[in-house]
Amino acid sequence: MMNVLRWGGLILLTVSSVAAQAQDLDPATKAKVENEIRRVMRETGVPSAQVGVARGGKVVYAAAFGEARIAYEGKPSIPATAEMHYAVGSISKQFTAACVLLLQEQGKLKLDDPVGKWFPNLTRANDVTLRMLLTHTSGYSDYAPQDYTIPEWTHTAKPVEVVRKWAGKPLDFEPGTKWQYSNTNFVLAGLIVEKVAGMPFRDFLRENVLTPLKLQEVLDLDYDRAKMEPTGYKRNALGPLRPAIPEAPGWYFADGELSMPVRTLMEWDLSLLNRTLLKPASYDEMFAEQKLKDGTGSHYALGQQTDTRNGRLVLHHSGEIGGFVAQNFWYPKEGVAIGVLTNQDASSAAGLITAAVSQILLPPASASAAAVSDPKATVRGILEAFQKGDIDRSLFTSNANFYFSPQAVGDYRTSLAPLGAIQSLTETRTLLRGGMQMRVYTVVYATKSVSISTYWMPDGKIEQFLLEGQ
Repeated sequence: MMNVLRWGGLILLTVSSVAAQAQDLDPATKAKVENEIRRVMRETGVPSAQVGVARGGKVVYAAAFGEARIAYEGKPSIPATAEMHYAVGSISKQFTAACVLLLQEQGKLKLDDPVGKWFPNLTRANDVTLRMLLTHTSGYSDYAPQDYTIPEWTHTAKPVEVVRKWAGKPLDFEPGTKWQYSNTNFVLAGLIVEKVAGMPFRDFLRENVLTPLKLQEVLDLDYDRAKMEPTGYKRNALGPLRPAIPEAPGWYFADGELSMPVRTLMEWDLSLLNRTLLKPASYDEMFAEQKLKDGTGSHYALGQQTDTRNGRLVLHHSGEIGGFVAQNFWYPKEGVAIGVLTNQDASSAAGLITAAVSQILLPPASASAAAVSDPKATVRGILEAFQKGDIDRSLFTSNANFYFSPQAVGDYRTSLAPLGAIQSLTETRTLLRGGMQMRVYTVVYATKSVSISTYWMPDGKIEQFLLEGQ
């Protein structure tokens, strides 16, 4: 049995399916699960999804739905299969955390070692620890908070240069006093693994994690991107699906570099549920919610969020790179894991499918409600301007203005203009991300509801303004 500590709460088209051999869900449950998957895909328009379920110590369901590649510019569509490799994005952080814990077991480092032991020239290097990196409490700003590809990411990068740039800036807060998600943390953790192990990070991961766990068909996207079968897509507002702009090599390192079939992800979850790789004390540390210096919970452990869903403890993580979004949930007490991999960026489909499947397999033990807050006048004005094909570029950063190309603005106009006047606009979520304020809105038109994800710079400029149908 797992030794569970106390945790805080935070959070998360007709298609065909191709299922893997082991289909151990009973027919009635399987039908409910697949009806919900199809419903979410139909409502969100996501081109494809792989869905996996593990329980009772084995993978009981692995299926693929929709099109891994849609028909485009004369190229035929390709149906998704359960054997294809989908990017898991930041779910890769769990694997990086396991590498660090293995090195601690070998006596080669400690979680509470300062990063200055290996990178003394970084900001406050002697005040930031490895543990702070793996729990996002370091204060280092996020080099990649956007949900779209910015120009810098289209050029090959060296992870050490990314770290020097972003971890060489002033901290966003005093180490250990706040929680703020930052990919920079895990790039630095991966570089430390390389220095301590004396080998490339990907080699250490394969030799010490993937091979011992017999995890098959895992790709490293900095080297194996061409082997991925699905195409990643984006959607401008409610416009058509278009191929997403992929990140160049060097931008995935240790924080979002892995791609695999959903069955392999479920086998990884089984290793977490069964504690089959690390020592018990290491798993205790891996799953323990990090406390801030004032004693409050951060809702994050080592490479995974801690939460209560439907009255049950759940550890989970999302993942996103250009063209792909993933969700991975596992319930330690119930021994159940659910994973969803999709090929459209900035899409809510993976999260909605995970929630729907969780509801079927683990009915709620209690109900909860989401908090709602303001402000919204600027968002309303931007949306009304888009309906006319206008954009006030002074409101946006250079990165956001790059995103809003003439094509994107055209897609926003043609898809939003028919919806008519806004009937309601509600802020549904706000948090700190990359030194910016993240605000999420639900906007209701006469015939359609949409979700808006926004990031606001300290000077009030908007770094991200992405719209998605509900």
